[in-house]
Amino acid sequence: MEYRRLGRSGLKVSVLSFGSWVTFGKQVDTALAESSLGYAYDHGVNFFDNAEVYSGGMSETIMGEAIRKLKWARHSYVLSSKFFFGIEEGVNTRMTLNRKYLMQAVDGSLKRLQHDFLDLIFCHRPDPETPIEEVVFAMHDIISSGKALYWGTSEWSAADIRAAWEIAERHHLHKPVMEQPQYNILERQKVEHEYARLYEDIGLGLTIWSPLASGVLTGKYVNGIPEGSRATLSGYEWLRRGLTNTEVNAKVKELLHVAEDLGCSLAELAIAWCTLNPHVSTVITGASRLEQLKTNLKALEVAPKITTEIQERIDAVVLGDAIALHA
Repeated sequence: MEYRRLGRSGLKVSVLSFGSWVTFGKQVDTALAESSLGYAYDHGVNFFDNAEVYSGGMSETIMGEAIRKLKWARHSYVLSSKFFFGIEEGVNTRMTLNRKYLMQAVDGSLKRLQHDFLDLIFCHRPDPETPIEEVVFAMHDIISSGKALYWGTSEWSAADIRAAWEIAERHHLHKPVMEQPQYNILERQKVEHEYARLYEDIGLGLTIWSPLASGVLTGKYVNGIPEGSRATLSGYEWLRRGLTNTEVNAKVKELLHVAEDLGCSLAELAIAWCTLNPHVSTVITGASRLEQLKTNLKALEVAPKITTEIQERIDAVVLGDAIALHA
């Protein structure tokens, strides 16, 4: 396993990490979570990602109980949660980053996860109704209280991230260290273009999610939606349109040929591709079965095989028209 610094911080995270979105509470119970977390940890994974809103808090409860049973030394792993969407009904507890919500939300996550502190906490989405200054001061106070060690953002714009960093700089507060954007072969704009200046300017680290584009980059949706997939789960109907997009799946069929020529699965290729970006600190993977986790970890063996020629083939499939325009 390779370990990379989280942005400009001194913290190191495994280049492949394990997240619980969709799976924990929906497809994974505590017993399966324990075996999956244990397998990932035994193979070098040291970062485990969660969020308050995942399965209405159940994901944190399952992960916390599994970690308790595994009896890991606290110094040996990195644990996160994210706040914005909320799980309690109320005018100050849903879709917000106000100070009252944040200061209480972190306590709820700590209780469900059975931990005294979190290593990483994220503002799960931007909140246009709360001043960024209020958010920065609240996150600073959470860090200063010892309830978390580093804070960052998820799916924020480059302008808002820079604004938060500059407020923290001006007031000598704890600065945002990392961003958690979607990034994969099909979705590149934020990571490769919008955030480009932030890596050098403020040392932004990335804990990227959805390296498989919600499963599209496994190839299993090229012929429709299979039974038991996340697209069949209640509450995830919004995923179906993207998963069955004809144009996207035509590209996936071409990418399957690239993976076949490399002697690996498309999932392995897609995850390995994400690790080649030097600005990516860690690639968050997910699995509803142990076999999927094992496949994901095989990406480490595939990454060295992705030559410049292979990358150009991938770009030709995904960005063909754009490449032609800039040739």
